[in-house]
Amino acid sequence: MKKRVILGMSGGVDSSVSALLLKEAGYEVIGLFMKNWDEKDESGVCTATEDSEDARRVASQLDIPYYSINFEKEYWDRVFTYFLDEYKKGRTPNPDVMCNQEIKFNAFLDYALKLDADYIAMGHYAQVEERDGNYYLLRGKDKNKDQSYFLSRIGQKALSRTIFPIGHLDKKEVRTLAQEHNLYTATKKDSTGICFIGERNFDEFLDKYLLSKEGDIVDVDGDRIGQHSGLIHYTLGQRRGIGIGGIGTGEPWFVAGKDLKKNILYVAQGEDHPALFSTSLIGESPSWILEKAPDMPLRCTAKFRYRQKDIPVMVDILDDGNIHIKYDNPSKAVTPGQAAVLYQGEVCLGGCIIKSIEPLDEKYSYIHGI
Repeated sequence: MKKRVILGMSGGVDSSVSALLLKEAGYEVIGLFMKNWDEKDESGVCTATEDSEDARRVASQLDIPYYSINFEKEYWDRVFTYFLDEYKKGRTPNPDVMCNQEIKFNAFLDYALKLDADYIAMGHYAQVEERDGNYYLLRGKDKNKDQSYFLSRIGQKALSRTIFPIGHLDKKEVRTLAQEHNLYTATKKDSTGICFIGERNFDEFLDKYLLSKEGDIVDVDGDRIGQHSGLIHYTLGQRRGIGIGGIGTGEPWFVAGKDLKKNILYVAQGEDHPALFSTSLIGESPSWILEKAPDMPLRCTAKFRYRQKDIPVMVDILDDGNIHIKYDNPSKAVTPGQAAVLYQGEVCLGGCIIKSIEPLDEKYSYIHGI
């Protein structure tokens, strides 16, 4: 009897090829489109409708059943509300990490199990490996597309039931397979940006949901040099869109810190300014792939944002349950609200949400509210 796999189909080439490979491997494949957001883009088009139709066309080509399910309420309650709350705190959240934790590998999994699925599958560039009854999350073969960073909060229940059909391929191979089988999505461009924002103006989107108040831009030496449009529109390390070019030495300006109480945006000039660097961080809400913390202190590598090169770190757990991550070398623009994800070689261990950072130079602690 064939094993039943319910595949999350997004209407893109990755999930389309995943469906192809699962069917060729002999599984009973059911395609399921998740509608997480309902809003038209700037052109008046609901991209979810277009994506769903693309997924349906591929399912028809492959002769597999296809359905759509609405997770808008779950997404609003578990992901979007979190996203807004983080911005209110002056942080920069990563909703894709939470979407995977709460929707794709939680609500979707629960729904699939009710349909008697043996497995769920997603078109992520990552891999699962079982060792002695434990399920490990590994990086995808394509290091440029590896998505293990976004999957770092997935636990054993989900991983034990998950297949990543394209995790062992690189993007070029995926495109080639799609073209060889004339899949409808073979030449469809990859989606960019956060799913509920898409190609729209990010600042305008935030202004629709959050109040933003103009305030002073102050350099890290204390001089007022401009006015910002609202702290929610800026993130640590940001260079473009600050609006203070031509001041000072002529070098670019970077966002170095925020003061929510005073509504001040702190900036530093020059990409190597010490105010932009930190030596360690405190992480909250730790989550481990094996659902238990590794032996501490832990020597491993970390990423503090997607596609960042791994950096060597030393990790320990504090008395309050938070995590202290000390970098071997100072790191630039480590941003509260983002995920700090830990690795040993190809294995993703899990991670935490960045709560605060320790500046390279203590005299700049004030720009982070320390």
